[in-house]
Amino acid sequence: MLSLSFHSGTLIVNGAEPHADLLAGLIKYDSRVGQYRAQAYHYAQIMRRIHGKIDYEDHAQAYAKLNDLKWLTKFTPRIHQAESFEAWKKVGKRGVAVLPTGSGKSFLAQMAINEVKRATLVVVPTLDLVQQWASQLEEVFDQEIGVLGGGSKEIRDITVSTYDSALLMMEFMGDRFGLLIFDECHHLPGERNRLSATMSLAPFRLGLTATPERNDDGENVLYEIVGPQCYRAHIDEMQGDVLSPYQTERIEVQMDDDEALAYEENRELYKQFLRDQNISFKNGNGWASFIIACAKVPGGREVFKAFREQKRISNSSRAKLRCLWDLLCQHRGERVIIFTNDNSTAYEIGKTFFFPVLTHHTKLAERKDFLQKFRSGTYPVLVTSKVLNEGVDVPEASVGIVVSGSGSTREHVQRLGRILRKSEGKRAILYELISEGTAEYYVSERRREHRAYKK
Repeated sequence: MLSLSFHSGTLIVNGAEPHADLLAGLIKYDSRVGQYRAQAYHYAQIMRRIHGKIDYEDHAQAYAKLNDLKWLTKFTPRIHQAESFEAWKKVGKRGVAVLPTGSGKSFLAQMAINEVKRATLVVVPTLDLVQQWASQLEEVFDQEIGVLGGGSKEIRDITVSTYDSALLMMEFMGDRFGLLIFDECHHLPGERNRLSATMSLAPFRLGLTATPERNDDGENVLYEIVGPQCYRAHIDEMQGDVLSPYQTERIEVQMDDDEALAYEENRELYKQFLRDQNISFKNGNGWASFIIACAKVPGGREVFKAFREQKRISNSSRAKLRCLWDLLCQHRGERVIIFTNDNSTAYEIGKTFFFPVLTHHTKLAERKDFLQKFRSGTYPVLVTSKVLNEGVDVPEASVGIVVSGSGSTREHVQRLGRILRKSEGKRAILYELISEGTAEYYVSERRREHRAYKK
């Protein structure tokens, strides 16, 4: 008789020899233990193949059935939530829902937990989100919620974990959850993060994200280990109904003469070096080739400094700071988030205007204090480099100002999403400041390649 058991993030398939053809592609002989072994995430697929066909014993799954689960919700699903829920069920309760920030992804997760009624692990990228999810789930399911991360190590029927903690613990608890929910699941395909999915046997899975696209093959990995994309809704389709109506405005500012000259001098040194070394960024090796050349070629260190200096000037020119102040005066009384591409620019803005600054260096207690005071209006403005790009719930924000950013479409859409949470009479606006005559324009063009900016 075939039997399954869970072992250190994998499945041991005892007695598999007579059924090798039936389980082809899912099991592999492990000479170290003299047994067939499978990746834990193939558990559901194995069970579908053997159920009703052969006799078997399942010693692998150890997750609780939550028969007495209480869901104390006061809400009924909106159309997109109901549609995404039904779509998820149609793909075997194993799939990815792509929904804009502020459209109620957490409510969809609650619907999934209530439907499956199995021990559930919710995996999120940050400690802020751990606390946010745990508080919400504790309220709506009226039970204590386990927490993994930030020094906490409590596993309960419903548990919330960071990606890092899930990775560290999954070989020991991969049999204890029947449902995995991955928030901001575009993080999952990373070489390390994906192990938190592959080392779990959870047959039911839900991925939540506003931006699944990646530059590598990560989307295929995501759909393999979580499930196919089963539903997608777009920001522009939901504005005015589910999300606040919004507009985006790109402002080109003219740098002061001395900064414009310094920019051109440093950029020309950098570009000449690329030409001399025959380095092109049209292929995927351009950046690596540039770094190697800077390390090896005489004068390379000065070229790298020139590269960083021209970028610094365009990112945080004096003209941008003046424009920033004009916008803040224009939106006096509104809640504003200022986004930068790097910590140094964020701290410079904070120092110049006496604004609170959130970066990855900000301690958790201080971060909570800043966000609470922002929500209450004590702090009308927050400056951040990247930590508010995703996940943190700040529905009061109505104005976003991108002082600088990367060429990532995902990052730009996430920043727009931070100000779209709907409230009475709210109209959101996202400004993007560009130093005129610099490479920032082309960076801006790349990150605006999304339908949210085409309306």
